[in-house]
Amino acid sequence: MLNLKQFDVWFVTGSQHLYGEETLKQVDAHSQIIANFFDQAPQIPVRVVFKPVVKTPDEIYKICQEANVAPNCVGIITWMHTFSPAKMWIRGLSVLKKPLLHLHTQFNRDIPWAEIDMDFMNLNQSAHGDREFGFIMSRMRLNRKIVVGFWQESAVLSKIAAWARVAVGAYELKTMKVVRFGDNMRQVAVTDGDKVAAEMTFGVSVNTHGIGDLVAVINQIADAEVDQLVAEYADSYTLMASLQKGGAQHTSLRDAAKIELGLRAFLQDGGFTAYTDTFEDLHGMTQLPGIASQRLMASGYGFGGEGDWKTSAMVRTLKVMAAGLEGGNSFMEDYTYHFDPTNALVLGSHMLEICPSIAADKPSCEIHPLGIGGKADPVRLVFNAPAGPAINVSLIDMGNRFRLLVNEVEAVEVTEALPKLPVARALWKPYPDMQTGCAAWILAGGAHHTVYSQNLTTEHIEDFADMFNVELVVIDKNTNLRQLKNELRWSEAAYR
Repeated sequence: MLNLKQFDVWFVTGSQHLYGEETLKQVDAHSQIIANFFDQAPQIPVRVVFKPVVKTPDEIYKICQEANVAPNCVGIITWMHTFSPAKMWIRGLSVLKKPLLHLHTQFNRDIPWAEIDMDFMNLNQSAHGDREFGFIMSRMRLNRKIVVGFWQESAVLSKIAAWARVAVGAYELKTMKVVRFGDNMRQVAVTDGDKVAAEMTFGVSVNTHGIGDLVAVINQIADAEVDQLVAEYADSYTLMASLQKGGAQHTSLRDAAKIELGLRAFLQDGGFTAYTDTFEDLHGMTQLPGIASQRLMASGYGFGGEGDWKTSAMVRTLKVMAAGLEGGNSFMEDYTYHFDPTNALVLGSHMLEICPSIAADKPSCEIHPLGIGGKADPVRLVFNAPAGPAINVSLIDMGNRFRLLVNEVEAVEVTEALPKLPVARALWKPYPDMQTGCAAWILAGGAHHTVYSQNLTTEHIEDFADMFNVELVVIDKNTNLRQLKNELRWSEAAYR
């Protein structure tokens, strides 16, 4: 998976020449200390790079232009140590294409009551310098994240870290290539959408290759490569007896390995980081790519079933955001309900493709019949997801805009054996409760496919929505259906 330390955010401090060279030297020194502290902070996953203090419109414009084209810069953090007149920022902010975080802090935590004088006041003016800066961004209708607090506080570091992760995800999405093997499942609405609008909004490029192109690559995979991957399967998972060497279905395991190797080679050669397929269009393949899709997701690729390219792109994006965090992110589907009035639950699963990054324990590698697709029995990994907080994220095309939905959930331990359900699964309670959470999701048009994340939060998705200026609907402990209906009506008016 990605090492996020290859990416930078620039720390840019604003001031002006009014205060003299001595004050500007102190501003510069303080800014370097803060930038270096952020760069060394274990919470912040990217490099934080100090940039010299900007004091004129030309300097501001220059740094914004440089950030736009710097290949590893994913965003900038701005701070007004003194008073930086905001008209100086208009030209630079007008051309800035990278995400911006406005840090509202000051170098000193406490007021030095006995020593404070006007020299101190002239140097430490963030309380009103940042308000001047904030005004111009509001006046220009610019989205940004605002973080308030002393720069060494853990809460401040946590918010900066969340934004930095999202900035890397946004950077990834803007250059992402998604390949579709075939179209989306016939007659299905929510998995379809406007790929041109998606590229205009997010930058992601979505294009189709015939399944024959993939089959040709699969057929070129050498037996020695298959041998090596089958051995890896045996080391990594608990193999069903029939799949073991000498077992009656060992050939099916080799077929599955060959499909994984072919898929991986196709994606690598084409520069694709996400893909979709559909069981209705897999001519020439011996079985559906079950374990292949699961393992490709586990190594960082995005996947969406039945041609769902939007969810595929979001799986990849959230995996990039979460790089290095405990827990996983997976393609998911709300499959069936447990309507026990004292313990209502959603069973999340899919016919094959749930990412083992969310597994509670060592997965079992199994083979079972599949009633759809018309292929040989597919190999898949079977496991349970653990208990804990999670989110379900859905990106949908509303026709005139994209909408992001988040439902905060609480996953629970899978205590039943489920001996006849040979798929990976997760159980959760949606917030605020089963009835409200499900009704809210349906009211907002949420898809049946989602990205299930154990390690990201609503804050990450809110930052993402702000970076791309797309609508966000959050379903959490505070959701009220009457209020949500009004918010959806207001959104319709705002986007009309």
